[in-house]
Amino acid sequence: MKVAVTGSSGLIGSALVAGLLADGHEVVPLVRRPPRAAGEVRWDPQAADGGLGSLDGLHGVDACLHLAGAGVADRRWTARYKAEVRASRVLGTRALAGALARLNPRPSVLVSASAIGYYGSAAAGGVDESAAAGKGFLARVVHDWEEAADPARAAGIRVVHPRSGLVLAEHGGMLGKLLPLARRGLCPRFGPGTQLMSWIALSDEIAALRFLLSREDVEGPVNLTAPTPATNAAFTAALHAAVGKPDHPWLRVPAPLLRLGMGEASTELLSSADVAPARLTAAGYTFRYPALADALHAELGKP
Repeated sequence: MKVAVTGSSGLIGSALVAGLLADGHEVVPLVRRPPRAAGEVRWDPQAADGGLGSLDGLHGVDACLHLAGAGVADRRWTARYKAEVRASRVLGTRALAGALARLNPRPSVLVSASAIGYYGSAAAGGVDESAAAGKGFLARVVHDWEEAADPARAAGIRVVHPRSGLVLAEHGGMLGKLLPLARRGLCPRFGPGTQLMSWIALSDEIAALRFLLSREDVEGPVNLTAPTPATNAAFTAALHAAVGKPDHPWLRVPAPLLRLGMGEASTELLSSADVAPARLTAAGYTFRYPALADALHAELGKP
């Protein structure tokens, strides 16, 4: 299978591409810089046509995995950065979907990344894919991000939106940022510590994306979260246990201090996200690591 991938150098994309290549698939990385390796295709997510011109670089593509987008938690949410987050997702997805729709023949599937931020504050009470979009900046962005794939849908391409939770990986994401503290026994709770976190091991994230790539009967939103969300306090305790350090329940960053330091982005640490992978499990996906302790040990290379 010939698979085009955006975001191929990111945390998820690099692991996904490695797996596809190992299994003998042909990968076409879409990159924003000048191509440096055979098979790479330059694109511009800000351009109306994705900067893909004649589409020659995508000829014969059977599937596309779209993972590109500015990191939500990479910076404080200034008005400028919020605009960048939105544009990198909405404009890039619309441009790519339009380009895929113009191909002849067209790919059979577009797996276009999404996030559980779609549910906003509604996720506090427990949600699955049947829930409506929530409120707030991220909920609006994710809603519009998914709608931006409509040109591909209208052209008859199967479109899947994997709504990912917190992806657990040693060298990136939130876990990568917390590990240096945890290895000193100094990882704090955030705010009350009672807020739920919906997470997924990186290995399950990659396996689930490939599962969705091949399942011709699945389209639309699919939550990529383990079936056992954890409170922030339980997550912190499990992380300390995974690295062999004592846990200190009294060590916490108060919510007002988080809001002062992070601004609006602090809502991502302080809000509950109780998101069930209803459609993924109904489709027959079996989690490798449904339990948090096992997922942390696996991702951190512990026996």
